[in-house]
Amino acid sequence: MTDFKNYKVPYSISSDYSEKVAYFSMEFAIHQPLKIYSGGLGFLSGSHLRSAYELGQNLIGIGILWKYGYYDQTRHHDQTLKPEWYEKTYSFLEDTGIKFQVTVHDVPVWVKAFYLAPDTFKSAPLFLLSTDLPENDYLSQTITHKLYDSDTAAKIAQCLLLGIGGAKLLDILNFNPDVYHLNEAHGVSAVFHLMRKFGSKKEVQKRLVFTTHTPEEAGNEKHDIHLLNKMSFFNGYSVDEVKKLTGMEGDVFNHSLAALRFARKANGVSELHGKVSRQMWKSYKNIPEITHITNSQNFKYWADKQLYHYMEQDDVALFEDRKQFLKKRAFDIVADQTGKLMNPKVLTIVWARRFASYKRAELITRDIRRFDALMRNSKYPIQIIWAGKPYPLDYNAISVFNQLVHLSKQYSNMAVCTGYELTLSKRLKQASDIWLNNPRVPREASGTSGMTASMNGGVNLSTFDGWICEFAEHGKNSFIVPPSNYASMHVEEQDEYDLNKLYEVLEKEILPLYYDNPEGWRALVQKGMKDVIGFFESNRMAKEYYDLMYKS
Repeated sequence: MTDFKNYKVPYSISSDYSEKVAYFSMEFAIHQPLKIYSGGLGFLSGSHLRSAYELGQNLIGIGILWKYGYYDQTRHHDQTLKPEWYEKTYSFLEDTGIKFQVTVHDVPVWVKAFYLAPDTFKSAPLFLLSTDLPENDYLSQTITHKLYDSDTAAKIAQCLLLGIGGAKLLDILNFNPDVYHLNEAHGVSAVFHLMRKFGSKKEVQKRLVFTTHTPEEAGNEKHDIHLLNKMSFFNGYSVDEVKKLTGMEGDVFNHSLAALRFARKANGVSELHGKVSRQMWKSYKNIPEITHITNSQNFKYWADKQLYHYMEQDDVALFEDRKQFLKKRAFDIVADQTGKLMNPKVLTIVWARRFASYKRAELITRDIRRFDALMRNSKYPIQIIWAGKPYPLDYNAISVFNQLVHLSKQYSNMAVCTGYELTLSKRLKQASDIWLNNPRVPREASGTSGMTASMNGGVNLSTFDGWICEFAEHGKNSFIVPPSNYASMHVEEQDEYDLNKLYEVLEKEILPLYYDNPEGWRALVQKGMKDVIGFFESNRMAKEYYDLMYKS
């Protein structure tokens, strides 16, 4: 049995990574059966914990056990999107026996801690908090029901639980981290527990680091400071005391700004995002320098090892056969879901990630005449697959998803899949010849899905944003929509420019190369596979966090 009274990471710790780290995140995508994630933030934190395990780092994760997960993506009778919430149960989580209370809205709420052992899915230890206990009233139980609950008070309670609750748990475990790492600002309430524990802001700052994933100020969590106070978010500190501690003015509490002002170090998640973040926050006083550590993904979990083996052996026949097999296996899932039988020999474009307006899922369909010609091109045939989860109350994003579903009914070579979680993500990356990524520049902080596509023989076709700026060599390991002076463009002009350039690259470069020069195509695919594991593998990222953020 694990000793939870004096908890230690239960594997051999490398001397390079001896500092104790507690990594707070609202979501973790560790493995398909553990459905406590929504999208990129979870995929990133999952890979971070896998690499921490592989490197022998003294790091544990702190998260929340979401009873209903994010949501289950199903369909209405007409194939359009239908969000569903089902209770999840996990036999592989260990009940730590730890129960304690946090105060929410002046009421004590019971919290139980569950444990994902490292050997279960080969990840660093993960502790998950739940309020779904019979000791609590129903409202308190619902705090840990739905990830990113749409109700404002529920969302605040979730952030309070992650921050103050997570920090309290660490005291009970007697883990005593050298570093508290906030992965996004959801857990910033932890600082008000740490203030009580260490006695001063200076002592808290010695131990706190912060990673921001949001390139827009408007995208950072903000709430009314008096509402937060009523909900006990500040752990007994008055509004005036909080304003003095955080430097907030007015009645709006900016979670990210508070995290920055309590952190000794901060980082963005790509080189470009670091620049954007420094520009975004430059007018604010008393924040640390914002560096960058480019997000990455875990090779052992994501990459198809046989594809790499055949590439290293320079066995062209087996390499091509393996890619065809990977496509066929994924197409069986697509056919089962949609009735569309895809051809593994046809160039396959995949757009799959979280549905958000700036990611422009439907961009390629906006010129419907050009799209129709592309879909009916007999000389250079293509097939396109979409997948991804909109936020369940983001009706604009759901409308885009549904528009694509209705459009797909006109084409046998177009499909829209549901249930985009880790397993389907991996299969669709293996199915992709082209991984389409067209966010509106510069709004993608990192965007790691293209990394794992490259690890499975998919070629990125992307706007010049996020991690792509550090990876892409146009026509050599990927294809890029040539950037323009977007700052001088209206949104409509930017979208029209990107759409036209996207078609030009696709029609004039990608399709002829794929069909007329298979050797050239294979060379491009394999260069992408080699280049992505050089810098964009999460062991490098996990090492950089220790070197740049955790070590004093």
